[in-house]
Amino acid sequence: MATEIDKTQVRDAATVIVLRDRRTSPRILMGQRGAKAAFMPNKFVFPGGAVDAADHHVPLATTLADPNTDRLSEDSTPGLAPALAVAAIRELFEETGQILGTPGEWDAPPNDWHGFAATGHLPHAEPLQFVFRALTPPGRPRRFDARFFLIDADDLASEPDDFGQASDELSHLQWVGLDEVRSFDMPFITEVVLSEIAARVQDRTPPASVPYFRNDDEESLFLRLRGTPMRD
Repeated sequence: MATEIDKTQVRDAATVIVLRDRRTSPRILMGQRGAKAAFMPNKFVFPGGAVDAADHHVPLATTLADPNTDRLSEDSTPGLAPALAVAAIRELFEETGQILGTPGEWDAPPNDWHGFAATGHLPHAEPLQFVFRALTPPGRPRRFDARFFLIDADDLASEPDDFGQASDELSHLQWVGLDEVRSFDMPFITEVVLSEIAARVQDRTPPASVPYFRNDDEESLFLRLRGTPMRD
């Protein structure tokens, strides 16, 4: 039986914001969590989830572009960046059916990657742009140290309107215009992240620093990650 400490253990997580029609009528991919979900029930969210143990052992066909790894490494577990990229790509596929991949064949895909491998693609991390980090406040039934990644729909190897391979974890998958997204029932942190995305919608370069909304047991801080790796 899980203890209360187990239930509230902070888990590393990755979330993907897919931006479409950036130059003309920007839209983002969102879905609704189920009413019985333990974490953020009924809320509209971006696809994402916790890093699994197997994510540390899945090879990437392409690596994260600079300076993402440095910024992911700041105030973080050494060597975690590739696993975060893997988790982001896996969760995007599982929850939406969308493929962030490059053509290639697997030797022996892990169980969670059989569906992805069957599409004839390998995980493609290069388009992922680290844009936000947030730690779930204490007292929640689940706590995540979530890293938010931004990609353009043009980076996908799949048809953006085809959700046929998605699991049932998110319902009402849809492309939501940035000018109408505020009318959806979203978590507070999702609204904060959307403000950052709206401010950067015409800028495809990595941010000079990454916002970090840290809610620990003592205080809440809004920090900036500037790519200084954690020192021993």
